Amino acid sequence: MFMSEENPFENLREQLDDAGQYLDIDPGVLERLKRPERVLETTLTIELDDGSLETFTAYRSQFNGDRGPYKGGIRYHPNVSRDEVKALSGWMVYKCAVADVPYGGGKGGIVVDPHQYSTGELERLTRAFATEIRPLIGENRDVPAPDVNTGQREMNWIKDTYETLEGTTEPGVVTGKGLDNGGSEGRVEATGRSVTLAAREVFDYLGRDLDGATVAVQGFGNAGSVAASLLADQGARVVAVSDSAGAIYDPDGLAPRDVKAHKDETGTVTGYDASEERAGEELLTLDVDLLVPAALENAIDGDLAADVRADVIVEAANGPLTPDADDVLTERDVTVVPDILANAGGVTVSYFEWVQNRQRFAWSEARVNDELETVITDAFDAMIDVHEETGTPNLRTAADVLALRRVRSAYEGSGNWP
Repeated sequence: MFMSEENPFENLREQLDDAGQYLDIDPGVLERLKRPERVLETTLTIELDDGSLETFTAYRSQFNGDRGPYKGGIRYHPNVSRDEVKALSGWMVYKCAVADVPYGGGKGGIVVDPHQYSTGELERLTRAFATEIRPLIGENRDVPAPDVNTGQREMNWIKDTYETLEGTTEPGVVTGKGLDNGGSEGRVEATGRSVTLAAREVFDYLGRDLDGATVAVQGFGNAGSVAASLLADQGARVVAVSDSAGAIYDPDGLAPRDVKAHKDETGTVTGYDASEERAGEELLTLDVDLLVPAALENAIDGDLAADVRADVIVEAANGPLTPDADDVLTERDVTVVPDILANAGGVTVSYFEWVQNRQRFAWSEARVNDELETVITDAFDAMIDVHEETGTPNLRTAADVLALRRVRSAYEGSGNWP
């Protein structure tokens, strides 16, 4: 998988500087809103199945809590770094603000390739991490969630560790749990669903028809596979998808759910029947109506952006475009719906889960999906209003302006004191 080596935290700061030009904001306030409030770096040592010990580095960044408890996922990946979790926790602040859910932003991660370890080893690692972040988290303080290479299983382990050590029952301490552990209906599909809703809204805004549109999806994990399936349900023709092993292409259209079944069985999308295999990076430059980058950050830099032939990009991943890529695509009139709106379904339904946990009352999947559609469409309309009101060069800057307005208002309403 191609990835730029640009620093994601510096990319975040640059995006906020761009948005700040369209706001009458005190430079000192803007600088505060560009830095995390605290970052924990911790060392985890666990016993492996063979009796040996191994040590891992882990992080939890709490970027801003002006609008509510810190909120954000925990990822397990070899490339996890301090700057990455700082950037991702910052994007979460502004994602929650765009969606207008009452959270701040956090992010965590462990430097590990989880595919190299057994289930028992991963459980010990997860519980060790939960023990370290226990003083920081809580349903009113910081609410972790799944991210890359984590899911319901890991959230259940964190919840159980926290509740056992605290001697309490607090299902709202994490979201993204299994249904039997206090999870929400609709959570698994939430991110992919919001990407589909964002695609529908932007095509309508541009006067284009999503039915029949050609689509390429880079990254066929949860968000990418769900988005591909739901876009196909809308009549779009998904012609290419990729994962870390490569890409497959069929100009007549793939069946995303069948591709997902193939990946579940084989571990990769490659080798799917009746499709042509391509290099993973090649997918990003296919001539399609809609490109959905759904892998990791910095997938498209300025050089690659010059070769992108999609008319519309809807970001399912966090930070898949570098600022240089944004500049190139803006100049080329490629419409980009930014991650902080497009993939906000995950945190929005996490918020719904948290609300249900606090009320001890479960919602139906239909209610979750209806509420999510309202949040995403309202957020899209608010972003367009800012774009047309301020004349921002692209929708990302409009979304950042909208988010900064809301976070600044919460900060200034509370006041500043030592």
